[in-house]
Amino acid sequence: MSNTNNTSDAQHSHHDPEHTEDRTADDRPSPMQVLRHARIQLAELTGMAAETVSSFEQTDDGWSLEVEVLELARVPDTMSLMASYQVDLDPDGQLTGYRRVRRYERGRADAHRPGGR
Repeated sequence: MSNTNNTSDAQHSHHDPEHTEDRTADDRPSPMQVLRHARIQLAELTGMAAETVSSFEQTDDGWSLEVEVLELARVPDTMSLMASYQVDLDPDGQLTGYRRVRRYERGRADAHRPGGR
């Protein structure tokens, strides 16, 4: 019986391939983990769910994202009021600050903005 337990323990001690994407080699969160966690943190602070991440980049200080949220639902949906939030995170993915950078109606196209933002 002890061989069965040892074999079972050995099988559970191997890394689970499903979770290897969550952390990078230096034990920092992966980009996908940062994105998921940023959306959750912003929703907790603002009370508004993130609909999409429109910009994402690694910076010298951590991470910078632009997140689109629904601020006010209207009928028809194309008239709903949306907002873009600039979200800054430290290298471990912890939110260090956020600010609303623009508001717009969902159905309106943006004029061209420099830098694709």
